[in-house]
Amino acid sequence: MAYLNNKMLFFTTSPRTPSKMIPEIKILTENFTEKKWDKKTQCEFIDFLTDTDFFEGKGSSDNKDLSARDRINRAPKALGFVDLNPIIKITPAGNELVYGKRPQEIFLRQLLKFQLPSPYHKEPKNTNISFYIRPYLEIIRLIKDLDSLSFDELKMFGLKLIDYRQYDNIKKEILQFRIDKEKNKGQYKRFADNLWTNILLQLYKDNIKSGNTKTRESKDKSLKNFITTKKRNARDYADACFRYLRYTGLFSISHKNCSISIYPDRMKEIDYILESIERNPIYIEDEYEYKNHLFNAHEPKLYDDNRENVIDHILRISDYTRKQIEQRDIEQLKDLRDDIIQENKDSIIKKQKDKIKSYALYSEIIDTYNEIISNNLYDIPLMFEYNTWRAMTMLDGGEIEGHFKFDDAGQPLSTAPGNMPDIECFYDDFVLSVEVTMQQGQRQYESEGEPVARHYGQMRKRTGKDAYCIFIAPTINKACLAHFYALNKIGISYYGGKTKIIPIELDQFMKLVENSYNYPTQPSPRDIRSLLDEIIISEELSKDEIDWNNKIQLAVNKWLVL
Repeated sequence: MAYLNNKMLFFTTSPRTPSKMIPEIKILTENFTEKKWDKKTQCEFIDFLTDTDFFEGKGSSDNKDLSARDRINRAPKALGFVDLNPIIKITPAGNELVYGKRPQEIFLRQLLKFQLPSPYHKEPKNTNISFYIRPYLEIIRLIKDLDSLSFDELKMFGLKLIDYRQYDNIKKEILQFRIDKEKNKGQYKRFADNLWTNILLQLYKDNIKSGNTKTRESKDKSLKNFITTKKRNARDYADACFRYLRYTGLFSISHKNCSISIYPDRMKEIDYILESIERNPIYIEDEYEYKNHLFNAHEPKLYDDNRENVIDHILRISDYTRKQIEQRDIEQLKDLRDDIIQENKDSIIKKQKDKIKSYALYSEIIDTYNEIISNNLYDIPLMFEYNTWRAMTMLDGGEIEGHFKFDDAGQPLSTAPGNMPDIECFYDDFVLSVEVTMQQGQRQYESEGEPVARHYGQMRKRTGKDAYCIFIAPTINKACLAHFYALNKIGISYYGGKTKIIPIELDQFMKLVENSYNYPTQPSPRDIRSLLDEIIISEELSKDEIDWNNKIQLAVNKWLVL
């Protein structure tokens, strides 16, 4: 049980990407059901998880139980997908998430039931903090009433909404912020940060006055560290809220404006939710009844639980007539609706690819890279993967497959899973993996060095073709450069022999894209392979990794230059 000892809303932040909890819940409940969730089981769970092919991170002998609780006690437990007391069990809601056909639907139901306080999240005694809210429900209401909600608006104002009866006040504050924002266009970042600092100083004035400014993360009791920590936590909570809402399929993200809004064709579903879902938290002190409520896979009712509404949805998004579909039951109708949505999504992505290949989006792709470099986008790692997929699709004639997830509108939803390259490019006689990262310094080497080589080796063995890899980062860490330089020279059977991994900095990759744009025709796969081979051969002629890096720059500069 957690205690509500903060003055801001919190949202479950682990896992960061909602879909990643599905395989972990499956492992937990298929291998540890009816065991006690104690330290021994928690350590065994992490050992089991570390051996899976989708595990991201490094196995560690330290704090395994803490790592297990971080993965399971947060979103999986808080959203009612697993029951950990008195023994481990998957709940009906969890069963639908892991094994059902519509995980997004059950995920939405559970978000709408999440409440503060609850038997899982209680208020400490002798406190003047008073939570009374279903957080996701009220944030959805703000998005609807305000047409959209920016990341800054959520972290500065939305997180103050700990009691839904203060909704109108928070809404007014956001509207006033939008007016003030227009007056400070030229210095927005400074204006917003100063305002945020003042909001936190006011919100935590009692803590500051009493000297209670120590945080869990640090022994530093300074006011500066206290405010910095509160800002960092608020960013994490706002980010988690955006990600979890997006997973439902009802919401669109503007990465450039850092805002979330409702897809127009899903507005009826949102209206139904806001009109029908109870705003008051329930069963605050009764854990038995709360669990019955939380674990129920069929409550609350959603718009598409009504057969006529599903028919209406199908008629709005397809050419079907009522006569063609009226004999189907509701599950058959939902299957048909999902098939139509997938077909529409595939069509959108195909049209997007055709437009990319025509170089019509060249300026947009370059602008997006500049926004990434300037840190001006929401979810930069995702946009880095997506934009690089677009760039690779544009500059050559291969079959380019991005492993990030698209939403139903053909927009990037979440980054690639950890057990495969970010992007794979397939050609007649060779394959190319592309890995991107925003990691800097030593962390880049620790996080990317081994996985990049492993993904390369797996692709090489899987396809049986000559394989290459391009590793792109804003800045290539010296340890990474040396690591790949060495791997390319050493025959390691685990990676299929000598690797062909080429580290390229983002500005170099942008130069390749620019050169391809200025070339009279679209580069061919032969042009791509010629560049890759030149760089690999140049490594053999280099005296060390620094010399090789210089030769990479020369190869980039002259590629496709007439």
